[in-house]
Amino acid sequence: MYGWQGSEALQLVTDGTLEIEGRLLDASNVTLYCTVRLNGISAPAVYKPVRGERPLWDFPEGTLAGREVASYLLACSAELSTIPPTVLRDGPLGAGMVQLWVDTSEAELVDVLGPDEVPPGWRTVLHAYDRGGSPVVVAHSDHPRVRDMAVLDAVLNNADRKGRHVVQGTDGEVYGLDHGICLHAEPKLRTVLWGWAGEDLPADAVEKLRKLLADLDGTLGEQLAAHLTAAEVEAVRSRASALIAEGAFPVPVDNARAVPWPLF
Repeated sequence: MYGWQGSEALQLVTDGTLEIEGRLLDASNVTLYCTVRLNGISAPAVYKPVRGERPLWDFPEGTLAGREVASYLLACSAELSTIPPTVLRDGPLGAGMVQLWVDTSEAELVDVLGPDEVPPGWRTVLHAYDRGGSPVVVAHSDHPRVRDMAVLDAVLNNADRKGRHVVQGTDGEVYGLDHGICLHAEPKLRTVLWGWAGEDLPADAVEKLRKLLADLDGTLGEQLAAHLTAAEVEAVRSRASALIAEGAFPVPVDNARAVPWPLF
């Protein structure tokens, strides 16, 4: 992302002055590229004003920014995935989500490939045909942080884990982006990270889930209540508990769409 993170980065996105530089036109909701400045420090950031959120039939209006913040809080607690520092604050166009920008490397972590082009160790998610009728597969990296992201997505009930939401920063870290369509109380998991479906959860992931459950009974639960309903917070607890009890990655449900569309 850049050379520093932690509390200093969180203070920057919380208290810094936002200057809009442009708009990302490929985003579903209004997404603005900004520079945030505080005490002589500046960094690029993303700003998504609540007033620019597109209404969805299955998510309450005006809640996507808060869901991004709640996802960040959960990721920090569980240490299962790296989401850039994210806050809900006032900005030039009113209240919205502000998140530090990630400079990405050229490394692909999710890709569409020919069946014989899948790198060793990568996980194949689905088989298809391209427009010319040639067989292709959607596959993703087996990087440990991608695996952790798959666990976090199950906790978040991520309804939109597209391939372009899984990136590797120039700092080498794997980042998850765009978590506005998460944390619904009803099952909605749609992801391209099904490569570990049905396999045993790693022991370290189970311990992180246990820590998350403990944190929900304290400050984390209070923080989430500012962005989610009581039913949604309880659903987080239920999903994490179920993952621990089953000890395995979730598997797609037969009567539900398991992947987002488009995939990237």
